[in-house]
Amino acid sequence: MKPIKVSLMSGSPKPLSSASGALLDSLKPRLSDHFHVSFHYLNKTSVPEESMESFINSDILVLSFPLYVDGIPSHLLNCLYEMEINLKRHPRPDMTIYAIVNCGFFEGHQALPAIEMVKNWCHKADVTWGQGLGVGGGGMIQSLSGVPDGQGPKKNFSHALDALAFHINTGSEGEDIYISPNFPRIGYKIGAEMGWRHQSKMNGLNKKDLDRRLV
Repeated sequence: MKPIKVSLMSGSPKPLSSASGALLDSLKPRLSDHFHVSFHYLNKTSVPEESMESFINSDILVLSFPLYVDGIPSHLLNCLYEMEINLKRHPRPDMTIYAIVNCGFFEGHQALPAIEMVKNWCHKADVTWGQGLGVGGGGMIQSLSGVPDGQGPKKNFSHALDALAFHINTGSEGEDIYISPNFPRIGYKIGAEMGWRHQSKMNGLNKKDLDRRLV
């Protein structure tokens, strides 16, 4: 019996230290030891040859990416188009797709439109849709690396990843899940604003620049 091949693909434009990659890192230990798992980065406008080969030979694809303007980042859209063309040449209706979409909004359901886009892509590419996970509070995921799994603000994250891993491990389909962090919404808002002010200062801007209209 050949091993089940799983491709974990981060669709963040950041090659390192992204929330999308961190979520896949947290998912990987939850996957079956019998799986052959590979990790790939789709941070350019084209799919690397090695990643495309891994994708087309995979039984399962887990795509993780950030929400951009209520949708899929433009560079990743181009990658999906290339993957779709490849699937037309090498049909894989038995391949199952799972998606994790993180967003800066506190509410995970803001990722619903992007998950629907991935579902439509699955239909057009003739692959099987498995399940989607919309993760709110994406801006704080990286800062939670030291928090024990399943505790504090990571409680909802951990439970949702457990549910997603169950369906991946069993090759089954599940209802989409939308979560927010176990953290006060006002606290998340204050933390985000502090982060923006810090970034603006690092780039030579001040608080007034954040309120300036561009048009």
